[in-house]
Amino acid sequence: MNSKRSFIKRFCACESGAAGIEYGLIAAAISLAIVASLAITGEEAAKPFEGVAKGLKSANP
Repeated sequence: MNSKRSFIKRFCACESGAAGIEYGLIAAAISLAIVASLAITGEEAAKPFEGVAKGLKSANP
């Protein structure tokens, strides 16, 4: 937790525009990777839950 706070303090204290842009680009790349991986694996991850839902519906008429 301390490292996160020190990172945020350093980020806010940094007056270099290039460093802020770099951090923004890194954050954008990470979020894009997360969205892409969820889009790729989302349907496959939903299939087991659909099977469980069907099983529960048939168990409780």
